[in-house]
Amino acid sequence: MGNTDSVVVQKRLARFRPEERSMIDGLFDKLQGNAGGSDKPGKTLTLEMLQSTIGGLAPDSMVKRLYLCMCSLNLGQAAPSDLEKTSQPAAASGVGREQLIVFLADTMRGTAEERAPLVLVMSHNAAGEPKDVTCSQVAEFLQDLISAVVQILTCRGRLQGWDPDKMGDTSLGVKLLAEQMCFELKPSDQGTCDVSCLEDWIFRVPQVSTYLEMLVAEGLNVSLNSWMAPTLLPVCKETPWKDLKCLLDLPTLMCLAPQLPDGYSAPWRLVFSTHLHGESFTKMMSGLMHHGPTLLLIRDTKGHVFGGFASQTWEMKPQFQGDSRCFLFSVFPSLRVYTATGYNEHFMYLNQHQQTMPNGLGMGGQHDYFGLWLDSDFGQGHSRARPKCTTFGSPQLSADEDFILDSMEVWAVGKPKKPEGGDEEEEEEEGKKSILNVDPEVQAMMELTGKTLHSEGFRELEEDLD
Repeated sequence: MGNTDSVVVQKRLARFRPEERSMIDGLFDKLQGNAGGSDKPGKTLTLEMLQSTIGGLAPDSMVKRLYLCMCSLNLGQAAPSDLEKTSQPAAASGVGREQLIVFLADTMRGTAEERAPLVLVMSHNAAGEPKDVTCSQVAEFLQDLISAVVQILTCRGRLQGWDPDKMGDTSLGVKLLAEQMCFELKPSDQGTCDVSCLEDWIFRVPQVSTYLEMLVAEGLNVSLNSWMAPTLLPVCKETPWKDLKCLLDLPTLMCLAPQLPDGYSAPWRLVFSTHLHGESFTKMMSGLMHHGPTLLLIRDTKGHVFGGFASQTWEMKPQFQGDSRCFLFSVFPSLRVYTATGYNEHFMYLNQHQQTMPNGLGMGGQHDYFGLWLDSDFGQGHSRARPKCTTFGSPQLSADEDFILDSMEVWAVGKPKKPEGGDEEEEEEEGKKSILNVDPEVQAMMELTGKTLHSEGFRELEEDLD
């Protein structure tokens, strides 16, 4: 680090470890060398130099955004009056060494306050420093950024067992994920976003910083010992890709996987697919039960794609099960996740062959008004929310309230449930059960009709006496 560096640059370099600073300081010359220039380093980096380095990992439009952002950094070396007299935009003169260092520090070690002006300029995608941008401009920036991240995952062999060629449309997934992230923006009444708006958004949506940091580190080959590439995709195992056309796409996975509770790091395994196993409720149940937490994905005949996450192993019984870690989600036409509201505990329901109870699979809501319902006859279901599902706050997920199923997948995403005690233990416990335990259908009927379970108190008393 030279003594001529400005105070701003010295402060930025101080954010890196001592052994990392020389690499950051020397990256400018390295990028010029990668471009095949002369042995004597020039004073600036050109757009062509950046494209020669990042071009294979990011769209040209994203490289241009990075370049314009670097050029826009004003390090206080020129007075405003001097800038006004400049006949050419700053981008025409290229990126200086100190601008590159500040850009690296703010993207890889910066706060939301420092990253917001960078995102503003990259969203504007033109020379100069804008005061604000529109939500659509931010969405276009995100599409370029997400596309770059997907390209990095593919080129660097980090697909974790997933096969994009056998999955959903990546380009559509990119647009949906960008729109989902923009949904968290809080623009002004005029529909624009200034620096303070973007700062608040970046703070609340950490994927923006994660994706940007990954692009800069991977694209510019910034090898820092203190930086590790984030794992954006879950591991996928035992999936017959040869015969499968998956409903999921990579950007959708990048959105849904982080929504799973902490500790759910088991490889994802496809345990049921109508494409592979046919339209059978019985076969679907065999995929649901005994496999631990699962992710259900459904596409109706009108193209809407949606599903739910079950936090526990499904059990066949006429009662609600699961816990508040469950959630519903939509993939198309919009990508959204709907978590538990706390209004009730009607998270999961799976039943068959009952005379007085609904037979099928449900998540959220109540009898005849599930947020997601698939009938045991298979092929038909409903998503009823008037106006929203009480359990998850989700709107109608299917195109029509009553839908016809086009295809379905069940992914096991957690560790399978451990087998319980043996038959002798179960027979011993049977003698202690009340009529509500022996006949769970009666108990479920009483719960759904709002009846008080008076025997619960007696059961607790018996346990205390024991």
